[in-house]
Amino acid sequence: MSNFQEKVSFIWDLADLLWGPYKRNEYQKVILPFTILKRFDCVLSDTKKNVLETYKKYKDTIENKEHLLMNASKQDFYNYSKYDFKTLLEDPEHIEQNLLHYMDCFSKNVQDIFGESGFNIKIHITKLAKNELLFLLIKKFSESKVDLHPDIVSNYEMGTIFEELVRKFSEQSNEEAGDHFTPREIVELMTHLMFEVHKDEIRQKNLIKTVYDPACGTGGMLTGSKNYIATINKEMEVALFGQELNEEIYAICKADMLMKGEDSDKIKGPLSTLSKDQFPNLKFDYIISNPPYGKKWEMDQEAVEKEAKLGYEGRFGAGTPRINDGQLLFLQHMASKMKVNGEKSRIAAITNGSPLFTGDAGGGESDIRTWMIENDYVEAIIALPNQLFYNTGIYTYIWILTNKKSTERVGKIQLINATSFSKKMRKSLGNKRNELSSGKDGHIEKIVQLYADFKLNIHSKIFDKKEFGYTKIIVERPLQLNFIVNDERLENLYSVSTFAKLSESKSKNPKEKLEEETKGKYKQDAIINALKTIGHETYKNWDKFEEKVKKALKEFGLAPNFINAIIMALSEHDDSVEYVLVKGKKIADSNLRDSEKIPLKQDIEEYFKKEVIPYYPDAWMDRSKDNIGYEVNFNKYFYKYTPPRLLEDIEKDIAHITTEIQKLLKEDL
Repeated sequence: MSNFQEKVSFIWDLADLLWGPYKRNEYQKVILPFTILKRFDCVLSDTKKNVLETYKKYKDTIENKEHLLMNASKQDFYNYSKYDFKTLLEDPEHIEQNLLHYMDCFSKNVQDIFGESGFNIKIHITKLAKNELLFLLIKKFSESKVDLHPDIVSNYEMGTIFEELVRKFSEQSNEEAGDHFTPREIVELMTHLMFEVHKDEIRQKNLIKTVYDPACGTGGMLTGSKNYIATINKEMEVALFGQELNEEIYAICKADMLMKGEDSDKIKGPLSTLSKDQFPNLKFDYIISNPPYGKKWEMDQEAVEKEAKLGYEGRFGAGTPRINDGQLLFLQHMASKMKVNGEKSRIAAITNGSPLFTGDAGGGESDIRTWMIENDYVEAIIALPNQLFYNTGIYTYIWILTNKKSTERVGKIQLINATSFSKKMRKSLGNKRNELSSGKDGHIEKIVQLYADFKLNIHSKIFDKKEFGYTKIIVERPLQLNFIVNDERLENLYSVSTFAKLSESKSKNPKEKLEEETKGKYKQDAIINALKTIGHETYKNWDKFEEKVKKALKEFGLAPNFINAIIMALSEHDDSVEYVLVKGKKIADSNLRDSEKIPLKQDIEEYFKKEVIPYYPDAWMDRSKDNIGYEVNFNKYFYKYTPPRLLEDIEKDIAHITTEIQKLLKEDL
């Protein structure tokens, strides 16, 4: 693509025209829609005359002329205005009115792209005209350097231009990691993993397959999937579905689909997939996505939690993660879109490391992992190198999920460590400093081959799915306390809420507030003085000390819970004293409570006897609080021990450096 960078640079430089009326982070609100508008203008130029003649012929006789005008334009969209970018310049004084008329003459699908739910371009047309920039911008977009005719710029090249402009604007706006688009080589890898080892299925005749992306961005994964399927079976009909939240990115995706002859009505937005699923009754053959990393989902919280209460009748039956990261919600949503009744679906999704291990057993994150793994949906997880994305340098992971594994993969999960499979770019693009090579013997080919071979080696590990599960048990130890009334322990009373509240007042009247607080403080002092009558003897039995406390505080009429709180404030753990018993049974000391994660494949009783009892002979398990959890820790399975340097070598290095420093000091003197 020889003219790609030239056109990107020229269009990017046009943004400088907007300085003043627009802030730098607002330039994209003008440049992106005008780039697309110019593309539409170029695409329709060859059939412009036919469209005008058709419109003139039928405008008064046929109410719904859409089909006729599309036939005339030979596209899935049209414009019946007499204006185009060239003729708009012929009437500078009325360019705003003429351009607005031009926009109103587009087919409805294009008007949706430029309307309020997309680019909202009319607001910017008016603003540009008011600041005397509209004519200049149209003139610049009419230069030969921005000739976007399909004979000059293919659909693939146009998609690349969009991607590069969005990347540059996102970088300038400091948008968060992973927003809007995914580097092309990552899309290539994900589509290979999705389809490569299932070529036989795709080669079948008379097939119609659906591909869905719930966070479709500019649509790169959708078109990448269709293009890859075409390399296997050109005759297959592929329907693309997507949903996008960001207005401008949604508009770009919809426009790109329209120009490529896809059904742009299957791209929905700008709406959140988590709270407003636009395909509630559809299941898909292939689901591929790069959902946002580490994004809070509080804007979707009410709708998500309401749906979660439906259990598995909804999309979030396995649970909800913490509010600060919705990646596992997207994975659940994608899993809910897999087909049923024995029909096969496959998922390729990319996340950061958080969904692999964040959250303890019994928490939302772990419950979601448990559901996915125990249902045997997880086929493989691939760890990628860092610095592959434009706006983040973090490590990322590709999840491959399916509802119908091949025989040898049933009950198994493959982990692939591809963190070393990359090469440095000659020139960094934002945070993207590494890239995956493609082609024969390239990184993509190697990763896909590791996945397809399904063999053990230094980069590929295969485990029974239960390997990642554990039972979290609660280990209790008995309450053993001594008791004494002294100044240090009496001070602890102020941390007892019921005692502290005695000297507090909710009254807004200053006089009443002071009186109540003074009265409460007096009562606190009285309780402390009463306790001091017990003396400084150390007690080692709860019942005996309780008897003393109740007798000392009898006049105050305190509730039993208040008395118990006071006793606890005057206590301290002591391994040498008797156990505190209730009805003859030991009770647990919450301060000594601990937990153990016991692998699912290990016998819990045997583990407890071997790993806990030798150190705490009086400990016991509270099995009523057992929780099953799952986590995937790549470092655990791919850790490579590196022995420390020999002490002699370190000493030699220190001696050498010391000698060098002494030489330098002598030279300075």
